[in-house]
Amino acid sequence: MNQPRTSLTERRKAATQLDIARAAAELFARQGPGATTAEEIAARAGVALRTFYRYFRSKQDAVGPLLASGGDRWRTLLAEAGQGGDLAQALQDAAVASLTPADDTAEEALRWTRGLLRAAQDDPALRSVWYDVNRESEERLLPVLTELAAPEADPVEVRLLAAAATDAIRVSLETWAATDAGTTGEGSPAELAVRCLREVAGGLRLLAR
Repeated sequence: MNQPRTSLTERRKAATQLDIARAAAELFARQGPGATTAEEIAARAGVALRTFYRYFRSKQDAVGPLLASGGDRWRTLLAEAGQGGDLAQALQDAAVASLTPADDTAEEALRWTRGLLRAAQDDPALRSVWYDVNRESEERLLPVLTELAAPEADPVEVRLLAAAATDAIRVSLETWAATDAGTTGEGSPAELAVRCLREVAGGLRLLAR
């Protein structure tokens, strides 16, 4: 499945949004969402306040790109698997690769995600951002799975798989965030994702073929 190429302007925009997201996550972790202002986030990211509001409606919205980055990588890796292989295994392999930190930046992003998911328990606006990220991830996963599934696959089953797989990743991250487990090994996001995806595979005919 060919991925559309992004322009330099789009890449710069995405980089700025991620910088703002990291600044917001850092401040949220240090002092909590309630005590953090959009002005502080903009200053920490090194952008003007008007730039912040050009991209985000609220301070909670600002962490969306960070929360979405893992799902973006998961779908990219999954799309590279190609049609005709073991779809259940491809889902697991892509999940492990995207949830296993390859460097310090990825490790830090996972730890920020843990902090944000913990903070979301007491912040409805932040929790809403997390749910929106997962809804959008499901929508973007559907065409990837449609491309990978056999031509005769039932569209309803493919849609159900997109929903179930997205929720499997969500549950694995939320479960991990509620513990003190590391980012690798037992209890890690990758280990939990494999467990959740195997449960999904056991209940869907599309993955049992």
